[in-house]
Amino acid sequence: MTTVDDRPAAPPAPRRRVNPVLALLRNSWRQLTSMRTALILLFLLAVAAIPGSVLPQRGVSPEKVNQYFVDHPDLAPRLDQLGMFEVFGSVWFSAIYLLLFTSLVGCILPRARDHVRALRLQPPAAPKRLERLPQHTVLAAPAAADPEAIAAVLRRRRWRVVVRGNEVSAEKGYLKETGNLLFHVSLVAVLLGVAVGSWYGWHGNRLLVAGEDNAFCNTRQQYAEATLGPRVDSADLPPFCLKLDKFDAKYLPSGQAAHYWATVTVDQPDGATRTAGFSVNSPLRLGSANVYLLGNGYAPILKYTDRYGRTQTSTVPFLRTGDANATEEGVAAFPDANVDPKTGQRAPDQQVAFDGLYLPTAPESAPFVASQFPEERNPAVVLAAYRGNLGLDAGIPGSVYQLDQRQIDNGKLKQIGNKKLGVGEKWTLDDGSTLEFVGTKPYITIAVRYAPGQMLMLGACVTLLAGLMGSLFARRRRVWFRISPPEGGSPTHGSSLVEAGGLPRTEHPGFADEFAQLVAAVSDDGRSDGRAREGVE
Repeated sequence: MTTVDDRPAAPPAPRRRVNPVLALLRNSWRQLTSMRTALILLFLLAVAAIPGSVLPQRGVSPEKVNQYFVDHPDLAPRLDQLGMFEVFGSVWFSAIYLLLFTSLVGCILPRARDHVRALRLQPPAAPKRLERLPQHTVLAAPAAADPEAIAAVLRRRRWRVVVRGNEVSAEKGYLKETGNLLFHVSLVAVLLGVAVGSWYGWHGNRLLVAGEDNAFCNTRQQYAEATLGPRVDSADLPPFCLKLDKFDAKYLPSGQAAHYWATVTVDQPDGATRTAGFSVNSPLRLGSANVYLLGNGYAPILKYTDRYGRTQTSTVPFLRTGDANATEEGVAAFPDANVDPKTGQRAPDQQVAFDGLYLPTAPESAPFVASQFPEERNPAVVLAAYRGNLGLDAGIPGSVYQLDQRQIDNGKLKQIGNKKLGVGEKWTLDDGSTLEFVGTKPYITIAVRYAPGQMLMLGACVTLLAGLMGSLFARRRRVWFRISPPEGGSPTHGSSLVEAGGLPRTEHPGFADEFAQLVAAVSDDGRSDGRAREGVE
């Protein structure tokens, strides 16, 4: 007798409501830590670094940044608002950097966990039908019928092997995933090296003129431009002083530089003094800091005697204009000229300055607008004299290498003449004052840097390349050998059949040849073992 249950069906269990905020965060994390996102961020980081290589950067060459503003007065301010002159310290570059770092860490951790599990697992058991594998063969007698002997052949060829009864399973190619993980871990290490260098590193630029009076000590105040990491204080800078003794430059007949070498005197904190030299590709190492040679030039020595007979000497570096023959331009200002010895006061409109060019090898005839060779063969200055108010007392920041154009435009600074002077020549101005071109002193532009993440980045780059090679050239593959008696036969010595199958886990054009060589090695080992047994018997 069949009974019918008239009881109503139980209502379905209510579905658990998913928190939309948690779902959004979980999905966002999955997207961020996906390999596709990491590759996109890596590509964006490479693209974002292009402006830092194309445009001058304040941290490397502030002079070139200033020149870029002069050459492109409309474009430069807009680029500056976007951080194009400080690319690697900009907000948008840091955002890409941090997202990439987070994405890589999120990718690596689960993959590393899965890879460790895979390394601890044994090769899988052989499939039931080996003939369905891409590579398959049967070894006839007298092939080896001992699973341990086959396993020994595979182990000699660095396969991971496990024997299960009459079956031998082997696997190879874990280096591919190991290399892949090593590549990504090294990439994270490179990013860490950049971060450590940014936090604890520092650098500064300085123009150093030869002579005892122009010695430079490693303090932040004596740098023309200095950048300290967030974790660095001015007191952390290593104490030392430099004095430029001599600068040697050799040029090819074409004017191309062949050799630069700067000789300096180093005063160390223990009171010791030593002489050292360095060049463009051979920095001077002072403790944790490195001193790099960035550029060079000449500082004309100009002696001005004002109307009252008071003499002042100016040794001011002139900056390169960018041509191949070292033409330089600059300003020699004498704001304290023409002070009345009776009253001790200076008329504000009697300041003097000379603006113009320095030519290491001046042409024999006009126009004197460019040097003919970068070496000093016929040095000369081509100067325009100005008298009036230089605008230095207004408190407005300005360049020491240029006159204030506003003072010239409003008529407070007037040109009173121009002249070309060779070494030792004098120029008498309209008020009886004189200017003499005494000679020149060499100068160099140096960058002092401390980058604590360099060794970490070097080691990371080496391991990155090693991991990349393993990831590109290693292939995962598996082989199986099964020993079974022939149809209608018995598993006696010499009558067993050895069936072999192979499966590449990834595309591997050379796997067929490798499988054939492996089968041949197993077969040859079986024959050798059989002959040895026959000899014993």
